[in-house]
Amino acid sequence: MTIHDEETPLLAKKITPLPWAQFSIVLFLQLAEPLTSNVIYPFMPQLIRDLGITNGNEGAVGYYVGMMQSIFFLAQACTILHWSRLSDTIGRKPVILTGLFGISLSMYCFGLSRTFLALVLSRSLSGALNGNIGVIKSMMAELTDETNISRAFAYFPIAWCTGSTLGPIIGGSLSRPHEQFPSWFGESEFHKQYPYFLACAVPATFSVVAWLVTYFFLKETHPDPVPVRKLLGIDGVDSKEALSEDDAKPKKDHSLRATLTNRVAIAAANYSFLSLIDIAFRAVQPLFLSTPIALGGLGLPPSKIGNVLSVFGILNGVFQVFFFARIHDHWGSKRVFVGGVFLAIPTFLCFPLMSILVRRLGLTPAVWSIVYLQVVLSIGISLSYGAVFIFITAAAPNRESLGATNGLCQMTVSVMRAIGPAATNSLYSLSIDKGLLGGKLVYYVLLGAVAVSLYVSTYLPRKLWTASE
Repeated sequence: MTIHDEETPLLAKKITPLPWAQFSIVLFLQLAEPLTSNVIYPFMPQLIRDLGITNGNEGAVGYYVGMMQSIFFLAQACTILHWSRLSDTIGRKPVILTGLFGISLSMYCFGLSRTFLALVLSRSLSGALNGNIGVIKSMMAELTDETNISRAFAYFPIAWCTGSTLGPIIGGSLSRPHEQFPSWFGESEFHKQYPYFLACAVPATFSVVAWLVTYFFLKETHPDPVPVRKLLGIDGVDSKEALSEDDAKPKKDHSLRATLTNRVAIAAANYSFLSLIDIAFRAVQPLFLSTPIALGGLGLPPSKIGNVLSVFGILNGVFQVFFFARIHDHWGSKRVFVGGVFLAIPTFLCFPLMSILVRRLGLTPAVWSIVYLQVVLSIGISLSYGAVFIFITAAAPNRESLGATNGLCQMTVSVMRAIGPAATNSLYSLSIDKGLLGGKLVYYVLLGAVAVSLYVSTYLPRKLWTASE
């Protein structure tokens, strides 16, 4: 696998056109995960309050919200390497279909859950069955080459940004529909009993549509997949004949030891700390926005929280599509990555600044300007993702182990994302309950995490790795 030297201008090479027919399908089906993960953010704090498990203790809401956000990634961390390595054997398409099925089923179950245990089980099911994010990155790498990979990863955030936009809107506007739309749902006993089902059913149904699109139209990108029926021994092929065919093929070491090279470890470490910073911000942001002003937040309702989160999705999508490839090709992967991480510093500093101003001035235009300034600054964090994805693709020992490489990186990221929301929101609640540093301790800890990430980034090479290294 060859990746371009960052000091060699791409203008010197003929740029390969992106295979838009298949590429657009990959982007479409990728939308399922951010849509389902973001839809719960606007109403999750209120759902925890509705369950009554905090016994009216507002400070404890953060603990449970963080736990719910972490459960998905904890379950995913336990299984995603398995799914990614399996995709190196049976191909990308069967694994993606399994993941879409898991997302859909779990979201329907989440909307019908009326106890905290049921919520935990449905989110665990979603994480355990879904290894799509790593597999889709492998598929995108197989659809591109060194001349167009930066363009591909510029479009890759479209799905996440669209999900980040539509998810909060759906979650904020369709939760508790009997209250928000009394003329339509006011008499519905079902929606009174399951007030968040409608919000969950929309992304769940989208996942069903994505499954059908994948099944009928997506082409396999793995160069030599083993049919699932053959793997299970039910395709009628003589086992000795199949064994002789496999023995005739050149063997490559696909073990985890061979995959976990030094450069894969460096790429995974940087991806992990970037994800920790990002998920910590995404977890604490809606909680901060919903926390009463007297306790240090802005006291916004779910509908307004959804609007704020959706603005990020729109701006991020536009910026990534029109500017990421240009910025990356001009500055290189490392500078783009480091610059994006650095912008997390002013992003986190906006929290205590808003808290101070809203207590003194109320929800004035000055406070709202900082709310949206923070949204704009957080785009920098997302900008780093495209750069680190390119590092991960370049780090793979060979194209046959691309799935395993993405799986290893995604597994470490899932661990960080499992730790991040629970730890951040628990620290947020502890800061409020104990008044630590005026309730602002959590923000200074997050700034420390940014410093660690910037240190880890020093191990990234100035030029991308090549297959010969």
